[in-house]
Amino acid sequence: MIIGVGVDMIEISRVVRACERGHFLETVFSGREIAQMDKRKRRAASDFAGKEAVVKALGTGFAGIEAGEIEILRNEDGAPCIELHGKAKEKAEELGIRDWKISITNTKELVTAFVVAST
Repeated sequence: MIIGVGVDMIEISRVVRACERGHFLETVFSGREIAQMDKRKRRAASDFAGKEAVVKALGTGFAGIEAGEIEILRNEDGAPCIELHGKAKEKAEELGIRDWKISITNTKELVTAFVVAST
């Protein structure tokens, strides 16, 4: 059963500029996410849109949930996947969410992430 759906669209250049400030990068992204970016700051925009879509699917926004508690990683095939920690994981468990699906697409200027949370 679907519990929540979230979608987010963001300007890639806005996130790339924010990443130039080390504090943003270290606050919003985990070490694993930063390692997967491998200096590709455009990937940061995809991951940030994914985080936004997750909190929308949870129905909370970032109220009480830190961006760093949501990881947007890539599996061995390169497909994006979601891993939750802390309050984000607690909220998902409270809602009975056991499965996450995420799709990310981008153009030269925009990235869109779509998330489905289900039991």
